[in-house]
Amino acid sequence: MKILLISPTWKKKTKAKRLGRNKVFKVPPHNLLIVSALTPKDIEIEIIDENIEKIDFEAPVDLVGITTMTASAPRAYEIADTFRERGVPVVMGGIHVTALPQEAAQHADAVVIGEAEGNWERLLQNFRRGGKEALGQFYQSHKRPDPASIPLPRRELIKNKGYLLSRFLQLSRGCPFDCYFCSVSKFFGKKFRFRPVKNVIEEVKGIVGKSLKTRFLGFLDDNIVGNITYARELFKALIPYNLLWIGQASINIARHEEILQLAAASGCKGLFIGFESIAEASLGEANKSQNEIRFYEKAIKKIHQFGIAIEGAFIFGFDNDDKSIFRKTVKFIEKVKLDVVQFSILTPLPGTRLQEKLEKEGRIIDRNWSNYDLSHPVFQPKLMTPQELKQGLDWAYKKVYGLSSIFKRLSGSFKGKRWKFLGPLLTLNLGYRSIFKGKETLI
Repeated sequence: MKILLISPTWKKKTKAKRLGRNKVFKVPPHNLLIVSALTPKDIEIEIIDENIEKIDFEAPVDLVGITTMTASAPRAYEIADTFRERGVPVVMGGIHVTALPQEAAQHADAVVIGEAEGNWERLLQNFRRGGKEALGQFYQSHKRPDPASIPLPRRELIKNKGYLLSRFLQLSRGCPFDCYFCSVSKFFGKKFRFRPVKNVIEEVKGIVGKSLKTRFLGFLDDNIVGNITYARELFKALIPYNLLWIGQASINIARHEEILQLAAASGCKGLFIGFESIAEASLGEANKSQNEIRFYEKAIKKIHQFGIAIEGAFIFGFDNDDKSIFRKTVKFIEKVKLDVVQFSILTPLPGTRLQEKLEKEGRIIDRNWSNYDLSHPVFQPKLMTPQELKQGLDWAYKKVYGLSSIFKRLSGSFKGKRWKFLGPLLTLNLGYRSIFKGKETLI
């Protein structure tokens, strides 16, 4: 028996709009590595990441599993329909499918709602017993899986597939903050669930070697310091392994100097931090009360002092945002010398409170899921037109990844020993620049 697991790309038209971002920043589909680990060993598994390889629709397979986020859902449905036309049963899962299971059911023989653990095993038992006819339409567990029982991902299935970084680990699931634009708490729940640190260390031991490449890790968690006690234990346990790691954290890591020290000592070289906005009203609108703008500059300096680079994320399109927000945000970024920057457009993803709000207000103007990629306006902003919002995003990207801005921002790397990683930081900035340098100056 053979199962093909697929992570879809965007439809061709959307892929062209994305300007090759999928080629510049490639990471493995970690969820499919976990699903593979949940699969009995006597079943053959193949993983196809359509961002880097083509699907052979004629391949002899018994079952196809497809995971999808919202922007790739149209392509996922195309893939599913193609295999089903051949008579191959299809299972779908992922964040988008969990939010809209009835929609997904139109393209699949079975739909997994929520996390795979428990659901996938039951689905396979049914399939092995009676084939497609034995599959239920929906599989959903009412109890969230214990992180201690999450298996180690089968990384050997994506070996030699060309990923720049393939060693990603997941420490926890869930998030209590419930930002109104975010779908994480809807999918994983509003409480942190942590893997035991001893389990994490065993996984680290299994993938880390002496070479620099094997010592470079990424943590997938939305907030690696969501629980300070857990973070303290984890960072202390990582210190002996001489790692270089990147992860995501709340800006409030800067309020805990001991944790910053331990993070740096354990090998933290970069953090992705969601600043979201430099406007208080917008943070309030997003229910991002844990962020305090008056603390931003001090926090950035503190994190930089420990040799940790920051990729800052900002969202445009809040009801408080007018056209001045783009210049103000770029000015702030250059002032505090953020190492790398990511911009996105506020997007009402299915299942979020933002979507509910905009639906009630009649402001959603685009229901093509391909455009729900965080870089296209799909709703009517309050203080600008959708076109002005898109133009502002493009302008901000071009501006912040202009050579003068790159060198201005990276000049700050000579503090806190970040100069040792000036090469990788410059390469990352130039990677973003290669995407956006063709944009016209529009505002």
